[in-house]
Order: sequence, then structure tokens, then C-alpha cells
Amino acid sequence: MGRRISLAWLVAVLIVGAASSAWADPIKIGVIRNFGAAPLYIAETKGYFTAEGVPAELVWFDAAQPITVGVVSGALDFGVTGLTAAFYGLAGSGELKLIAGFTHEAPGFHDYAYVASNQAYAAGLRSLKDFPGHSVSTTQIGSSSHYALALLSDKYGFDPKSFRIMPLQSIANTRSALTGGQVDAAITVGSSIMPLVQENKIKLLGWVGDETPWQVGAAFTGTRTADERGATVAAFLRAFRKATREYHDAFADANGKRRDGPEAPEILALIGKYTGASVDQILPAIPYIDAEARLDEKDILHQIAWYKSQGMVKGDVDGAKIIDTRYAKLLGAR
Repeated sequence: MGRRISLAWLVAVLIVGAASSAWADPIKIGVIRNFGAAPLYIAETKGYFTAEGVPAELVWFDAAQPITVGVVSGALDFGVTGLTAAFYGLAGSGELKLIAGFTHEAPGFHDYAYVASNQAYAAGLRSLKDFPGHSVSTTQIGSSSHYALALLSDKYGFDPKSFRIMPLQSIANTRSALTGGQVDAAITVGSSIMPLVQENKIKLLGWVGDETPWQVGAAFTGTRTADERGATVAAFLRAFRKATREYHDAFADANGKRRDGPEAPEILALIGKYTGASVDQILPAIPYIDAEARLDEKDILHQIAWYKSQGMVKGDVDGAKIIDTRYAKLLGAR
């Protein structure tokens, strides 16, 4: 009897030890602290990652490209952020895999905004059609904001050479340049500029989602992680999708139209906790996220084609191979 108790005690110790070891090494997720990262705030706060056996640490960045580099280097296990030329270049060389969708520009939802400095607005930059002839800030060449500017150019028939693009490397630098008048306009995440708009320090000209819908962000991981740590990837996605469903249902109806439901106040409070923004600042800048975190494959292929046409992505990048359909769910034909 005593020997059976000892064996049972030993097994219990081993189980506790294994659990402690797992808890000592949480998965690291690279993310920008903005409103669109709400599903990660939900999953972390409500313990969804821990419940799936993959406790998580959110690692904060101020631009998307360093997150991509962090995942490739192994410093991060997952990235959940905007898609960039740097991402597609590394993914095309076999380093990265797309495993889920994230923020999506859609009518009625607001992720990236078009804004003008007060000085440029006073001098006549009053609408999107006035962009030619002005300096426009993006975080980096090949960033999501740079691609959004290209979509705007296509829609209104602008000559891309009519802008002076100023890659200021970070959202914080963009804010400073706008308020100081060092740049005329910017395309940047609404979460970063709504306080400035409401304080009348810059002017809001419009929203990308209302002008040119597209798949802005995604969740991705290293190819080696996707191939060798399938259980971890699957657990991450179960927790992530549980949170994207909560977020979607708080702000959209069954057809994907903006509708703030009874769950919205809870999610708004959570976004405010992580970002320091007020509800009045958050409400106008709520991005769309698919309930099942599906990817828009057609749009991904369009992005790759544009980056290649600009010489920002080299070689024969096969978008279909970048999307890891072992994990990713795809949007149906549009």
C-alpha cells in the first residue's frame, strides 16, 4: 500500500513539474499596442491561452516589420500584425507561414486613417483628392500604410510620384511629425491618432476601410514552428479564434456589418485598459476582424503582386504556399 502511495506521489510530482516547466516558458507573441489587437487582450485577460496549455506573453512593438524579424529569428513564436513587404520577402524564401487572418479594412469599420496636419489643412489639404503634391508619412517603405496609399492612388488615379513619401519608422514619430507640421499627411492606425484628432491637433480626412477594403493584418509563425510544433500552433489558434469570435460578435452582425452589441462595453473597457484610450477615442476606430480569423487569399495574392511590381519583394513568391492551410481558414470567393 505504502509503495503504491509513493508511486502515485512520484507521478503527481512529475506532472506538476512538467506543468511548471511549461508555464515557465510562455509563447511570445509580437504585437502593436493598438485597438485592433483586442482579441489578444481578450485571450490574455480571460486566460484562453493558459487554458489551452500555452500561456502567452505579449511583446510590444511600434511597427510591424520588427515583429516579422523577431519571428524569423526565433525571439518570437508568433506575430499578429500588419502585412508588409518584409513579411512577404521572408515568407517567400520559406521562413514564415500565414496561419490566420487578423484586422481587415471594411466599410463602416475603421483601422487605418487618412489624416492631415493642421498646417497642411489650413493651406488647402481638405480631402483625399488633395493628396498629390504633399508629403505623406508611412511607418516604413513597404509597410501596410504604404500599401494603403498605393490603393488610394489606384482608386483616384493619382501618379504615385506626386507624393513625397516619408517613412518615419514608427507610429510615435508619425504623431510627432504631424503635430509639428514636419509632414503634411499620414496614413496610420486610428488608435494612434484619435486623441490628436479630438484635441484638434490634426485633422481626420477619412478612413481606409470606407475607401479601399483589404486584408491588413494576419497571424503568422516561423515555418519550423509550423512544421515541428503543430500542437502549439493549434492551441494558439484555438485561443485566438475564441477571442476573435467574441470581438466580432461585440461589434458586427452576422453579415459583417457594424453593430455594437451588448458585449461591446466589456471589450471597449478592455481595449482602454491596454491602450490608455477613452471609449470616445476607441469607438470611431474599431477595425473589422472575421469571427473565425479567416484569411482573404485573393487579397493576399494582390498584395504580393503589388510589392513585386515595386521591386520590394524579389524572386518568385508563391502566395498559395505562404498560407499554411493546415491551420488557416480562408474566406470564400467574393
